[in-house]
Amino acid sequence: MAKKQNKGATAVVESPERVEMARRYAETLKDFTEGSIVPGKVIEVRSDGVLVDIGYKSEGMIPADEFGDLATVNVGDVFNVLLEAIEDDEGMVMLSKSRAEQQERWNKVLETYKEGSLVQGSVRSRVKGGFIVDVGGVESFLPGSQADVSPVSDPDGLVNQTLEFKIIKINDDRRNIVLSRRELLEDRRRDRKRELLAEIKVGQVRRGMVKNITDFGVFVDLDGLDGLLHITDMCWGRINHPSEMVKVGQELEVMILDVNLDKERVSLGLKQRTANPWDNISAKYPVGSRLRGKVVNLVPYGAFVEIEQGVEGLVHVSEISWTKRIARASDVLSVGQEVDVVVLNVNKDEQKIALGIRQTEENPWDGVRERYPIGARVHGKVRNLTSYGAFVELEEGIDGMVHVSDMSWTRKVNHPSEMLKKGDDVTAVVLEVDPDNQRISLGLKQAQDDPWSTIASRMKVGQMVTGKVTKLASFGAFVEIEEGIDGLVHVSQISDERVEKVRDVLKVGQEVKARIVRIDPVDRKIGLSIKAASVPNEEFEVKDEMLEGLRPGEDLVDLAGAFDAAFGAKEEEWHPGGKSGGDSK
Repeated sequence: MAKKQNKGATAVVESPERVEMARRYAETLKDFTEGSIVPGKVIEVRSDGVLVDIGYKSEGMIPADEFGDLATVNVGDVFNVLLEAIEDDEGMVMLSKSRAEQQERWNKVLETYKEGSLVQGSVRSRVKGGFIVDVGGVESFLPGSQADVSPVSDPDGLVNQTLEFKIIKINDDRRNIVLSRRELLEDRRRDRKRELLAEIKVGQVRRGMVKNITDFGVFVDLDGLDGLLHITDMCWGRINHPSEMVKVGQELEVMILDVNLDKERVSLGLKQRTANPWDNISAKYPVGSRLRGKVVNLVPYGAFVEIEQGVEGLVHVSEISWTKRIARASDVLSVGQEVDVVVLNVNKDEQKIALGIRQTEENPWDGVRERYPIGARVHGKVRNLTSYGAFVELEEGIDGMVHVSDMSWTRKVNHPSEMLKKGDDVTAVVLEVDPDNQRISLGLKQAQDDPWSTIASRMKVGQMVTGKVTKLASFGAFVEIEEGIDGLVHVSQISDERVEKVRDVLKVGQEVKARIVRIDPVDRKIGLSIKAASVPNEEFEVKDEMLEGLRPGEDLVDLAGAFDAAFGAKEEEWHPGGKSGGDSK
């Protein structure tokens, strides 16, 4: 350093080298700012790191772990570094190679992409709520809900896959990118859907994949457009649920049945790709042909029998058995049971076939006239009682019916239980045979002698008889004079004294003596007189007063007839202790 002395002062003159150094130092401080990326030159490679010169007054040390392999780093190598701090405690600058690379990658992403841009990325790993995706060296987040258009069944299967995504959010402050694969797929699906709707036509056959199964059908993905395959269009036969035929993920070839452009709906068919089995049904299954089928459904009125896939016939309950009265098909048949049937009728237009099971067996009613001719005496067992008669089993499956009016010659039977009970063995006479309607009429009384046919030879007018009072009516009393033979004592013929109420004079079960005053074998009626019993035989004669109320067309009736003809009087009026219904003379 040279010194120049002036009068009154001492001056210091700086060397040119020192001035230049001061200038460069000032420029250096001005150019270097923390957070900036600057070039650095390797001046030394050490075991714990790399010493780098960035042209500052001091060097910086980059840790060894920021380099993949220190052996590949050589003195003189130049690369960008991030200036984290101008000086640390030791006066060295703080540098980072990895952070400079991250910043450069981030800047490149910002320069290349914006929100809404499409990018390719590699799924690195699963994290809570989604996935980490590498996009151009920048870690981005893919929420789980945005991974696909439907929930991902195997999330781990996405890891290590390179896929395309849509950027839905970029946060520069946090250096955060949020991706969506779902939006990308949905956008492409909408585009593809519009394309398909423009080109799809009714009658086309297209390949699709089963996307979802419901109770009413299957949704099929036609490569971007969903179509509905209804359960009724899956096969010509009967299925209970679509899952019986298809499963999710299965590929199908389906026919386009209908296209609704306004609602963007497509109806699909699977069975339409095969021939309709009903097209030649009449020739294939002529009336009278015998077949074997399987019961596929039971309803109260019959059974549906499948005779081939897509073809079912109905066996009505009336066509199941020749002899049994079947109330419900389920009483004798079950779903899945194999049965022999005969075709009774075919209606191609309505796709209906009437089948019969009983026609596969011989009809026991065919020879019933020969086996049970009219007038023949038959034996059988009472199988059932109804309000109007009794059914008698003549042979297995063949019943005859005895009406209440054909049960007794001498009494009116109001209910068959008065004469018979279930399980009784009876002998009857065949009265009528109707094989077409499967009816045989029988008579019990016809198998016995009619006591009224010999009444004239056994009883005479004027004859004295003894009997028991069986019933009381307002107009008189009925007296059984033989088993099953009743006579009527009119109220006027009970006593010589005026009788106001029959029950005041006679009681049920009381034994009385009377004379026969009228016999009518045609109408099966006998008139009696208690008053005339006291008249000597030689003096007895029939007088008009004895026949009061007993003339033809009047109330000369038998026991059962009087029961119905007693002027509508209630039964209790005819019994001792009953209400008074008034007397009739």
